[in-house]
Amino acid sequence: MWKETKHGLYKQFNFTNFDEAFRFMTEVAKLANKYNHHPRWENEWSVVQIWLITHEGEEKISDKDRELANAIDEIDTTPRPEIEMKEHTLRNEDPLDIVKIFTDGGSRGNPGPSASGYVIFDGNDNLIVQKGVYLGITTNNQAEYTALKLAVENAVTLGAKEVEIYMDSLLVINQMKGIFKVKNRDLWPINESIKEICKKFNKITFQHVPRELNKLADAEVNKALDANLAKNSL
Repeated sequence: MWKETKHGLYKQFNFTNFDEAFRFMTEVAKLANKYNHHPRWENEWSVVQIWLITHEGEEKISDKDRELANAIDEIDTTPRPEIEMKEHTLRNEDPLDIVKIFTDGGSRGNPGPSASGYVIFDGNDNLIVQKGVYLGITTNNQAEYTALKLAVENAVTLGAKEVEIYMDSLLVINQMKGIFKVKNRDLWPINESIKEICKKFNKITFQHVPRELNKLADAEVNKALDANLAKNSL
């Protein structure tokens, strides 16, 4: 049950593991975009806490918050068998028709030491690819774009026909959708390269998600950066 607090409508959701919590947060993000009303939330492993409050005028709980709360309660949170991470062996007779991709890129210094990371799920939400790549000295936007390029290239090798892309870089998402122009000339080549790769799929969509829903890809970025730091400190 949602509780009225000074910070807004509040509810805690408990799951059996992080994958279930992550799946729930993905659905909440879709609702937040649909209702154009975004929550404050926190996630730690299998627990998700959500606060809903309206910031227009005086901060207070409104019908807008209650409407989104009711929609969140309609999300199917029935536990599924725990997702087992596995390597996918490509077989011509068994292609992955639909994949979901989360990508991230980061630069410690911007420009500075950078890395790209991405994870790929199949249509049943099984985690099949988890990868981070150290890039050297580059910018944050270049790392974001590189992550996207590496991920869609991997999707091609998997035989994917439909691809759903999720990123927390609103700039890259809007540039790939054609909403924003690519003003930085250094990004032109990789932007065009990705567009060419995308033509190999029957369908591809781009969706912006908050950083809280992109933790797996972000973790791959930091693993790659930390591994390079440890290597150079030897």
